[in-house]
Parts: sequence; structure tokens; C-alpha cells
Amino acid sequence: MNKLKRLEILSRLRDNDPHPTTELVFNSPFELLIAVLLSAQATDVSVNKATIGLFGDAPTPAAMLTLGVEGVKRHIKTIGLFNTKAVNVIKTCQILIDQHQGVVPENREALEALPGVGRKTANVVLNTAFGWPTIAVDTHIFRVANRTNFAPGKNVDLVEQKLLKVVPAEFKVDCHHWLILHGRYTCIARKPRCGSCLIEDLCEYRDKTE
Repeated sequence: MNKLKRLEILSRLRDNDPHPTTELVFNSPFELLIAVLLSAQATDVSVNKATIGLFGDAPTPAAMLTLGVEGVKRHIKTIGLFNTKAVNVIKTCQILIDQHQGVVPENREALEALPGVGRKTANVVLNTAFGWPTIAVDTHIFRVANRTNFAPGKNVDLVEQKLLKVVPAEFKVDCHHWLILHGRYTCIARKPRCGSCLIEDLCEYRDKTE
């Protein structure tokens, strides 16, 4: 895909949604971190249902620690892998208190050192909580980037590297949200909704649907 096509795609996505953000519900960098940690192999909808009560009881690392692993489990038992996630949440809260004065660090290395936090989660927190021009690549973005030929790559790391290279600076902060929402609602996995896609004429996918 050439530079002009990419520019037009990003411009249309921006015009359609000038101020995109995550569909996870949060009120602080801490709540965002925990929500993203819980969202692995789970939908944002299911996470939001669980975190309403969780964040109501424990909106800070210190409050979360008082719940303990079992207390966290009670709130998140409807989410996949909740046993492991509950343990990681409590471990993460302890590290935040012990090493970061209870504050989520605006630092990739420190974030990736937290239990259950990988590059993708760190990217989301840095982008959404702190406004960094990072692009977290999940299954939706990986699919859209490859299917459209916008930024093809064999794995998520290669797609991320390609996106960071080809997306102009003015679009970088919001690109993650545009692509994930596009993949979630239009360029869906089994049968993309090409007929209602605002970038269909620019997309280089060969097997377009009606």
C-alpha cells in the first residue's frame, strides 16, 4: 500500500471519529492498568461489568490489596483466566506500592516488569493514560493491518514496527483506537462488512464481501 492511500485511510478514520478512546471504563491510570490486565482473552464488555464493582470497592492499589486475591476473584470470576489474573492484580498492586509510591509509572520498562503486563498492555497504558504515540497491536489490529495491506507483518511485533514506521506523527496517538474499533465492528474476523466500510475503496483485500 502506498503512502497516499494510508494518509487517506487515516484521514477518513479521523474524520469519522475525531476523539477515539478505549471502550474500557476507567477513572485513573491505575484503573486502566488493571482493566487492560484483565482484558486478555476477554471482551471489554465483560471486563467493564466486572470492574464496576471491583473499582467501586478498590480504586487504588492499597485498597485492592485489602481485598486480597480471593476478594479480587469474587469480582472477576466471570472473566476468563480469573484465578491467574487475580494473583497478578495483587502482585502488581504490591509492586506499585513498594516501588512506585502507589502510582502507575509512565515508563515502559517499569510497566513491563509488572506481573501479567506485556508489551501490548504497556503500550495501551502509555497511549491511553499518558498520551504516548504508541500503537498496541492486538488480534483486531493485526487482522486489519494485514487484510487491508496497510501494514502487513507475520506477527504482532512486526506489524507494530511497520505501523510506527508508516503512520505519520499527527495520527500516531489515535491510530491504535481507530484500527481496533474498525476491526471490532467493521473489518470483523469471519466476514468483513465491506459494504459498510468507509475505506473499502482504498483497502487492498481481494475477497471483499457485499
